[in-house]
Amino acid sequence: MNYTTDFHCEKNNQEHRTAQISTNQLIVRRGQKFRITVQSYSDEYIHNGIIALTAETGTKPSTAYGTKVLITLNVMSEKKWSGIIVSSTGTRLNLEITSSPNAKIGQYSLYLLSSTEHETKSYNLGKFILLFNPWCTEDEVFLDSEEQREEYVLNEDGVIYIGSSRSIQNRPWYFGQFEEDVIGICLKLLELNPKCIKNSQKDYSRRNDPVYISRIVTAMVNCCDDRGILQGRWNPPYDGGKCPWNWNGSFPILHEWNNNGYQPVLYGQCWVFAAVACTVLRCLGIPTRVVTNFNSAHDTNGNLTIDKVIDEYGRTYGQQNDSVWNFHVWVESWMARNDLKSGYNGWQVLDPTPQEKSEEIYCCGPTSINAIKEGIVDMKYDTPFVFAEVNADQVTWICHGDGRKEKVFVETKHVGQNISTKSCGSALRNDITCNYKHLEGSHRERDVFNEADLRNRLGPQPQNKFQIHVKTGESVNNGSDFQVLVTISNHSSTNMVCRLNFSAQIMGYNGYSHSQFMRKNMEPIAVKANEVETVRLEVSYSDYGHLLENHHLIKLTALATNIATNECAFAVEDITVINPDITIQILDDPVVNQRLTAIISYTNPLRVSLRNCIFTIEGIGLIDGMEKQIIHEIKTNETINLQIQFTPKRPGSRKLMVDFDCNQMKDVKGFQNITVQSF
Repeated sequence: MNYTTDFHCEKNNQEHRTAQISTNQLIVRRGQKFRITVQSYSDEYIHNGIIALTAETGTKPSTAYGTKVLITLNVMSEKKWSGIIVSSTGTRLNLEITSSPNAKIGQYSLYLLSSTEHETKSYNLGKFILLFNPWCTEDEVFLDSEEQREEYVLNEDGVIYIGSSRSIQNRPWYFGQFEEDVIGICLKLLELNPKCIKNSQKDYSRRNDPVYISRIVTAMVNCCDDRGILQGRWNPPYDGGKCPWNWNGSFPILHEWNNNGYQPVLYGQCWVFAAVACTVLRCLGIPTRVVTNFNSAHDTNGNLTIDKVIDEYGRTYGQQNDSVWNFHVWVESWMARNDLKSGYNGWQVLDPTPQEKSEEIYCCGPTSINAIKEGIVDMKYDTPFVFAEVNADQVTWICHGDGRKEKVFVETKHVGQNISTKSCGSALRNDITCNYKHLEGSHRERDVFNEADLRNRLGPQPQNKFQIHVKTGESVNNGSDFQVLVTISNHSSTNMVCRLNFSAQIMGYNGYSHSQFMRKNMEPIAVKANEVETVRLEVSYSDYGHLLENHHLIKLTALATNIATNECAFAVEDITVINPDITIQILDDPVVNQRLTAIISYTNPLRVSLRNCIFTIEGIGLIDGMEKQIIHEIKTNETINLQIQFTPKRPGSRKLMVDFDCNQMKDVKGFQNITVQSF
């Protein structure tokens, strides 16, 4: 008996919210019904011999491993696969199938079992893809908010936060989880993971578990232990690849990996790793959002403190194992934690950036945010590491000229600031620090830290009789001079005289100094009892402009020493030099297949001309590929207006993105959200 199958891809995919992926293949979400029509080309009525269906996934489908499922018709179950005959008209059969809300995700083959007097035959009806289902109450990734499901599963656009805690910048990102071939690439990623290669049956049997899947994804996004997607690099040169800050979306990265035989794509840094992981997890149906932690600790030895050694000018001294990144980006995914005791469901931290190994591979998480907030560091996975990232104490030691080390500063509030993610339905920043820890400096926050740090490794905090602070204005614009204020506060009842050493350094975002551009050894400063003295320092653009790197980060440090007692006080301030804005004006009403005009404006803020200027414009669904416009020179204070025309190909919310680079300035970003109407 011969059969053909109509999977009603367009209707089913619309109902399962997968039509954006494709309407040419059946892509459904688990725990939700879908309909198919089976046509027989036999004279015999089709329903006479049918007894059941089977759904099979994996390389060696097996009932023992749960990768081969028998679907008995007209026997309904909310927990298991089930199917009913909706109608039968001669040689045509309409079936309604519902997968288990705990089914393995991935590609399935569907078979019809037909029985005669002499034998039972199996007929291949075709293939379909099954994904996690945040809309199904029985699914472990169920998210009870339509607004959040729209944002964290269906939204292809995003904003990633970078910069410093005092100067938070945003950069647009296109996740593109529904772009052509992305779902196939995501399934291929699962096939190439080492656990699947080692034992495919066991791997497929665990693909019902979002904890397992998310852990595989974080390992496969980096290429350290496997044939993963991205290779990280944190310092130039970036030869043979693309600088991390030049990526604007996950889609080109995934395609390059797929098209080049699964060789690692060059290069990524933390926000790129996180964004690609977000794309893969959203594509598979796991609600996911990108999160930035400012002043993020990297604790290499698990002691919940970050030890930093400086010299007498406040500069980093010797090899430092621990570090505090100006920012670090990871993702959170929403899921049940049936592997833990109750109370730890919900948002889980996942970090694909290769920092430390977890169970002998470079991955991190899923780590329950509830566990982090309460300091339950003995809970899997990687809770101590993530707890330190947001709540470690920073201890600063000074190495004197005679080799003597002295603890000069214990900072309990520096690490884990302004933890941020994009708000639902808007580009506004949502501060979620309170999800990770109690109010900074509160008794409860300190109690949690001390409970996590059972050995009380810090010891007593130095109680100096004087303090020092460093600050600048609200913002420092690229091309401008700025003023630094150093204040020394004498809290004692006696006058004091102190030495003041000041240093300014260009920093990488991962906390490492790249170059020092200013060092000052001030004349002795007298500070009267219970009074404050302020020192003003001028920093000119000519001092730092030629040294700025892509994240435009500067670290200011000041070290004051009481000449009479040799007591020291230390202060540090991280600042971000802010690039000028790129403005984008849309002149017409955006409509599919109708020409649209945009004006891109940019003003040179520097005291010198900008040369070899390149504007790169892109936008999925708006522009095919990338459009580049070259301007050989933009003079001081000159404003350039570029007119571009393009024809939107797809309706809905789209993002026009502009990147500007020149000899003197890199990675200037601008974007404009555009809502394209169908007609």
